[in-house]
Amino acid sequence: MPSLLHSSLRLLMSLLCVVMLTACSGTAAGLNSFQSPDGRYAFLYPSGWTRVAVSGGPQVVFHDLINSDETVSLVVSEVDADDELEQLGSVVAVGERLRRDVIAPAGSGRDAELVEAREREASGHTFYDLEYAVHLQDRDRHELATVVVDRGRLYTLAASTNELRWPKVKGLFERVVNSFTLLI
Repeated sequence: MPSLLHSSLRLLMSLLCVVMLTACSGTAAGLNSFQSPDGRYAFLYPSGWTRVAVSGGPQVVFHDLINSDETVSLVVSEVDADDELEQLGSVVAVGERLRRDVIAPAGSGRDAELVEAREREASGHTFYDLEYAVHLQDRDRHELATVVVDRGRLYTLAASTNELRWPKVKGLFERVVNSFTLLI
C-alpha cells in the first residue's frame, strides 16, 4: 500500500510540474515584441527573425533567417478618418478585396483563395482575421492576416510561409496575427 501511495504521489507531482511549466511558457513563448516608434501599435514576431527595410512596400517587415520566405509584414493605409472597419465591408467582402487587389491582382501570376474569414472584437476594436491559400507558378503559400481601422488608418498585419511549412508554423502565425494591438 505505501508503494502505491508513493507511486501515485510521484505521478501527481510529475503532472503538476508539467502543468506549471506549460503555464510559465505563456502564449508569448518564442516571440519578441515590436512597438511602433509613435506608440500607436504593437505586435509579436517570432524570436530569431530579423527586421528588413523594404522601400515602397510594407511599413514593417520581419523575416526568418533560416526560412527567408517566411515573413511578417505590416501595411498601413490611409482611410477616411470617420470610417470604421465595418463601413469598408463585411469580413468576406474585405477579405475578397484584399485577395483581388493586393495578394493576387490581375496579371501578377498569382492566384489566391480566401480560405477563412472571421470577425473578432478586441480592446474596443473590430478585427477581421483572414486566411489565404496562395498559388504561384513555382510553389504554394499560406497567409494569415488581420485587418483593423483606427483614426483614419487601415492596418493589415500578415504572416506568410510556403505551404510545406504551414502545418509547422500555423499556431505560431496565429499568435503573431492575433497579437496586433492598438495602443492609443
